[in-house]
Amino acid sequence: MIKCGQNVVPNSTPINFISEPEHLVEEETCDTHCIEQTEKGFCCAIDVPSVLYKYIIGKKGETRKRLEYDTKTSINIPKQGVEGQIVITGAHKSAVSSAITRVELLIDSFRKKQPFTHFLSFPLNDPRIQDGFLKFKDEVLGKCSQDHGVEASIFQNPAKLHLTVGTLALLNEMEVRKACERLQQCQNSIREIAGGRPLELEVKGIEYMNDDPGMVDILYAKVNVKDASDKLQVIADRLVEHFVSCGLMVREWDRVKLHGTVMNTLFRKDSTAEGSSSGGKPVNAREAFDARNILKTFGSFHFGELDLNTVLLSQRFSTDCTGYYSSAGSISFS
Repeated sequence: MIKCGQNVVPNSTPINFISEPEHLVEEETCDTHCIEQTEKGFCCAIDVPSVLYKYIIGKKGETRKRLEYDTKTSINIPKQGVEGQIVITGAHKSAVSSAITRVELLIDSFRKKQPFTHFLSFPLNDPRIQDGFLKFKDEVLGKCSQDHGVEASIFQNPAKLHLTVGTLALLNEMEVRKACERLQQCQNSIREIAGGRPLELEVKGIEYMNDDPGMVDILYAKVNVKDASDKLQVIADRLVEHFVSCGLMVREWDRVKLHGTVMNTLFRKDSTAEGSSSGGKPVNAREAFDARNILKTFGSFHFGELDLNTVLLSQRFSTDCTGYYSSAGSISFS
């Protein structure tokens, strides 16, 4: 990695720096990054996850070359797989600012295409709920296994029963630490909403979200606060609002859709898809199931009750010693 005071950028075309007119130095600003003045010009270092380097470099380096040519700057990028900073240098502050904007647009565009790595979750893997879920599974298979697409492999892993609050694509350890810090910042407000004590929840009933009960991909368990308050919904919405505001999460809905997945066709003979509502098999490879008899027979099924006291930053495709997802961070209601 080069330092801002160096004159030569490896693997880039050398630039003959000249002093920028004083009025441009005063007028050009960068809202989110510090552009430093050096003896030879200006520079700025940007934290970028290494997985995104290739999108800034482009095929045979063409994207970086075009950015450098268009903005009259030099862009130094660490080697692939090496976490570090992209350093932009140029003769004029305005040129560096322009390059920063172009690079950030690329980063934002391709970041949105990365699969999520973590998610905020309310765990529902209380032993009472697991027992209720296993009873539900046994009874459904006993009474509805002749219905199209209903088989054991599409049921959730009982140790991983949860409510997903929102998903995050955290592309390096720095971003994971940042997300943990942001979660801790929510501690006091979440405790205030919960009244400083666990929320007593009831898991009862099932629902689906598409139009045809005869062709269902995901079946959900309904989760409600026993005192009929909206505390759980308010906490979920507050968490999403906080993470969206700091750029770590993309808002999908006006309000969080709280639901606990109990059956999902992505699980069908595909262990890599567990706990996911996106990923695994291609969507066009999914085989829906007929949920009409399940909904008729088990529409008000009682899975059980639990005291929810935790929000977890869970890691996708992971398992801890309890069978639940590994946690990168957490906060409690009490």
